[in-house]
Amino acid sequence: MGPVRTEVMWQSVLDAVALAGPEAGALDVLDLGGGTGGDAVRLAALGHRVTVVDPSPDALASLSRRGLEAGLETVVGLLADTTDLLDHVSASSFDLVLCHGVLEHVDDPDQALEAVSAVLRPGGLASVVVAGRHAAVVARALAGDFVASLALFDSTAATWDVRSQGPRRFVVAEVEELLLGHGFQPVRTTALRVFADLVPSALLDGEPGSREALYALERRVRNSPEFTALSAGLQLIARLDLASEHLDPGGNRAAL
Repeated sequence: MGPVRTEVMWQSVLDAVALAGPEAGALDVLDLGGGTGGDAVRLAALGHRVTVVDPSPDALASLSRRGLEAGLETVVGLLADTTDLLDHVSASSFDLVLCHGVLEHVDDPDQALEAVSAVLRPGGLASVVVAGRHAAVVARALAGDFVASLALFDSTAATWDVRSQGPRRFVVAEVEELLLGHGFQPVRTTALRVFADLVPSALLDGEPGSREALYALERRVRNSPEFTALSAGLQLIARLDLASEHLDPGGNRAAL
């Protein structure tokens, strides 16, 4: 087993794939902000067709090398971001969009989710992973920075300034509201990294079997609402309504 955090995040990808089409065979997957392709290459190795969109040429170069080394032709990289996504991929062309660690950084989460809805096929799934705000409140308080903890508690995703406050942090209700506003129906909410970010790596390295035990604990509590509220990562998997609408490339509302 690799680092627990990595395996927890990989499980979130597998969960989304399973919900997108457990019996549908190969899926067309868009990994938005997929970087160097750690998830994309593993997905392609499972038989899925994966497109990674990322604004970093260096990350995409690493993705290309990974794909070549693995002998995979079903993973490709595109230099783009949410603002010009439809200039590079066709509308309604993916079964699943992975939007992991994206909404924290974009200027406009609404625009990003509009782009996600535009490239999904009707009934397709979006897997959104964001940083949890309540976990950060607790972490700041435990570190003795009570002023920062209080400021985080009083913040909202809607008023967040990524330039002055750093990556945006969410509570579940805020992500649900965003998804519903763009034609999605949430189907599963999962806690990610409830404990993994808190346990010292020295403890995991020093105790045989501790990684496996921590991973088992993470999997056991991930569907518990009580722990979701305090987890460092939040995953919401949502289905695009068959009758949802999105902005076409000309900026007009158009039914899918």
